[in-house]
Amino acid sequence: MVQNNTIPKQKRRPNIFPLSPKPSKNRGSSLSLSSRSPTMAAAKEILTRRPVAATIRLTVPAGGARPAPPVGPALGQYRLNLMAFCKDFNARTQKYKPDTPMAVTITAFKDNSFEFTVKSPTVSWYIKKAAGVDKGSTRPGHLTVTTLSVRHVYEIAKVKQTDPFCQYMPLESICKSIIGTANSMGIKIVHDLE
Repeated sequence: MVQNNTIPKQKRRPNIFPLSPKPSKNRGSSLSLSSRSPTMAAAKEILTRRPVAATIRLTVPAGGARPAPPVGPALGQYRLNLMAFCKDFNARTQKYKPDTPMAVTITAFKDNSFEFTVKSPTVSWYIKKAAGVDKGSTRPGHLTVTTLSVRHVYEIAKVKQTDPFCQYMPLESICKSIIGTANSMGIKIVHDLE
């Protein structure tokens, strides 16, 4: 008996991703994808994206940015314009009281340009200012340092809602987060102060 070692021919699958687009039946458009489609917009955004050299996170006092430490060495190593950052930062933070610690995230690009976002002070800083204490409890859950009212929590939440990361969060969720931070600092939240 002779065995046939040939492999049977498989049916050819149709090509579902052709390399060149087929001309459409409409004589007006030559491509099936228009420039307004989401995939083309995403591709254009990727092509125009600038290469990032570094992301720098600093805590700088409001209205107190100077080309001295900590701002100078952090931006200088990426050859960024220190005075331009200081002027822009001080202009953006002039509505806050001086010496309020502001968290700033600077994105440095390879062409020595930069962008930065300024966040409002931390929740713990606001809580300590509202309570009038320098630090929280050393044993939270066992020792209560002071009390705050729900009204204080609401006011802090309204300020934090202006942050870029919290602007789409509901106010109730921000308030719950602030109450959790206060509890972890040993500060009790009450309905009304006595």
